Amino acid sequence: MTTETRLRPRLAVWKFASCDGCQLTLLDCEDQLLEIAGVIDIAYFMEATKGEIEGPYDLSLVEGSITTPDDAERIQEVRRLSDKVVTIGACATAGGIQALRNWSNVDDFISIVYAQPDYIATLETSTAISDHIHVDFELRGCPISKHQLLETIDAFVHKRQPNIPGHSVCVECKMRGTPCVMVVQGTPCLGPITQAGCGAICPAYDRGCYGCFGPAESPNIDSLGRWWKGLGETDTDLVLALRTFNAGAPEFKEASDFYER
Repeated sequence: MTTETRLRPRLAVWKFASCDGCQLTLLDCEDQLLEIAGVIDIAYFMEATKGEIEGPYDLSLVEGSITTPDDAERIQEVRRLSDKVVTIGACATAGGIQALRNWSNVDDFISIVYAQPDYIATLETSTAISDHIHVDFELRGCPISKHQLLETIDAFVHKRQPNIPGHSVCVECKMRGTPCVMVVQGTPCLGPITQAGCGAICPAYDRGCYGCFGPAESPNIDSLGRWWKGLGETDTDLVLALRTFNAGAPEFKEASDFYER
């Protein structure tokens, strides 16, 4: 190994409780992945290779939420080995769909699903990585955007801030010329409070946004709630809409708890 190779930044990709979709987004980069491999060492990425270069790592991408005692310990080791930590996806940034357990008794689920629940070691909650360690940047989505992932990796390699928008999906609808589904069709939509990144796919196909990218910057959920009620939706409808991929995001959690009361 040459001196030049050894001096290249080292990237590690870690998995916790998740479906692997955000890691697959990195693999789906195809030609760009070859370019990434040309400027950095992919030192640890079990989804792609069994090869491993020992840390420390310049950048760690972390997928998944913390749901077990072992994971709570392992994420501390990831932080210790990493100069920068970027969480990728709804599980890592908001606890994921599995955070729905946070409103219930997880022991009830275990007793129903597993024949021998005494073998299961789990936490009562599913929580974001940032609830356990310092995170340098959060990349949202379920799954994340390939373009945003490439931008984030490039930004950290070149020691700059990632250029990731904080505005809502509504802006993306305007950019692609999609009429507002709430105004034109009366279809409930989370677009006004959801961070951009998906390209407003659902409204382009006459469906409301499902909130895959989590809360946008300063979301006015109270205003959206009034809109939804004007469309005939109930408080229960709002609770169910807010408790999906990003149920554990503080803004969505606070609002869903309010409407549940």
